[in-house]
Amino acid sequence: MAESFDIVSTVDLQEVRNAVDQAHREVSTRFDLKKAASQIRLEGEELLLESADEYSLGQCLDVLKSKLIRRKIDLKSLRYETPVDAAGGRSRQKVTIQQGIPQPTAKQIVAAIKKMKLKVQGAIQGDSVRVSGKKRDQLQEVIAAVKELDLDVPVSFTNYRSS
Repeated sequence: MAESFDIVSTVDLQEVRNAVDQAHREVSTRFDLKKAASQIRLEGEELLLESADEYSLGQCLDVLKSKLIRRKIDLKSLRYETPVDAAGGRSRQKVTIQQGIPQPTAKQIVAAIKKMKLKVQGAIQGDSVRVSGKKRDQLQEVIAAVKELDLDVPVSFTNYRSS
């Protein structure tokens, strides 16, 4: 009787959209950011922040982070690009939302599973890792061990199957 589960990294884009709307409302009403004409937009899986200067841009980013945390979006899933100068002396920054587990991180997870020397197998499948084994206790040990790893993306465990 083989059992398996998937290790995935997903972000709820609806919650991100809600957080961006809340952050945009706060930025447009805050006295110090109203003069800077700061903007926060979500385009697909990218957040675009724009403001009068780099300091105001940092303030907008702090507001956005607080709204994302309140909506239970892990900040590890964000990839920040360096702020660039835009037209009219303004500053712009792009923040990408990481969906899925990147290849190097998936390899790190599989290596950690192999190092445990349990009778389980870890296999990279696209942007997720499938772990399979015969004993439920060993799979639970793997879940506990992966939670302890210091990964650069938030992970969750889904698709538990026993056959």
